[in-house]
Amino acid sequence: MRSKHIQILGLTLTAVYGLFVLWAYWAAPKSVSDVSVKARETIQQAANEAKAATGTYEVDPEKFRNGLNAFRAENFVLARDLFEQADPKGIDPKTQYYIAYSYYRQGWGRFSNDDEMFKLGLEQTDRVIALDREFKADDPDLKLKYAVELKKELEDGLKITADDFNPLRLTRERH
Repeated sequence: MRSKHIQILGLTLTAVYGLFVLWAYWAAPKSVSDVSVKARETIQQAANEAKAATGTYEVDPEKFRNGLNAFRAENFVLARDLFEQADPKGIDPKTQYYIAYSYYRQGWGRFSNDDEMFKLGLEQTDRVIALDREFKADDPDLKLKYAVELKKELEDGLKITADDFNPLRLTRERH
């Protein structure tokens, strides 16, 4: 082996080791077993970045389906968690819309709305609109099909109006 090849090999190994040390500081694993978990997460994140850049990104259909089942069972916290796992990059408008809708459903009440849930839902709806301004849900169970409709409903729910004190409000139905 020539000295030039040995130098190149030495520089390459030094660079790889340096990257490993930087990654170890960045990931900050707490134990040796945590190293493999952090490495797997980093590799998964890099793979998702590459898929998003090449246009081949897809949500995890199994986790999305489980999230949808939890959503329909009105277990909104679990549904959001599963939707976030299904779309770790947060770039699929449909998945992000279900997350926003789950905040709306969880925050809706006959007597009053949970302002914190509505604010989170409003932020999430803004993300959906940023991803796809004309987004329309294809789910027949959702009464608010467009992201802009959901945004309006959330904004109205955050306002205090005379209608909030109307006793007939108790008969209203959730969307």
